[in-house]
Amino acid sequence: MRIITGEYGGRKLKAVPGNNTRPTTDKVKESIFNIIGPYFDGGNCLDLFAGSGGLSIEAISRGMDKAVLIDRDPLALKTIKENIAVTKEPEKFEVYRNDANRSLDLLKGKKKFDLLFLDPPYAKQEIEKQIEKIIASDLLNNKAIIICELDKHTHLKETIGAAISFRKELYGSTQIVMYEYINDQEETNE
Repeated sequence: MRIITGEYGGRKLKAVPGNNTRPTTDKVKESIFNIIGPYFDGGNCLDLFAGSGGLSIEAISRGMDKAVLIDRDPLALKTIKENIAVTKEPEKFEVYRNDANRSLDLLKGKKKFDLLFLDPPYAKQEIEKQIEKIIASDLLNNKAIIICELDKHTHLKETIGAAISFRKELYGSTQIVMYEYINDQEETNE
């Protein structure tokens, strides 16, 4: 595993030891970022099931300002911190050991995000409920992108609240579903 491009491009990342996490392959990660825009002009990123932290680190490498990474596995947290150290910019990252749903309650009213990664363990997916909760908690900026990584047999709705699916891709047994959050109230104020 590595950081593909951007400020930290080419640096190696560690995978979480054991079988509790499933790292996003470099091929899938590169494809995701080629679709959503290879580089960013700032913004905040939330990685709700961070694993090794590879997706958020890639987002920061490509121009996001800050990333919040959440995982409850102690081995994942240790790996995330080791991978963040590779960037030599730990101030751009906040890492929390917490349950995904509980962390959403804690973030409510404190931060808003422009990019969201949802890559839960395949057997424990509640992606639609989590997106609904994220929207209800007002955690997304208008036009935020939501990236969901799931098993190829899992079906997600085309629209979840104000999040509208704009792309689906299959990579072997992995499916990527991308949503854009459109807040009509913010749209009319612009």
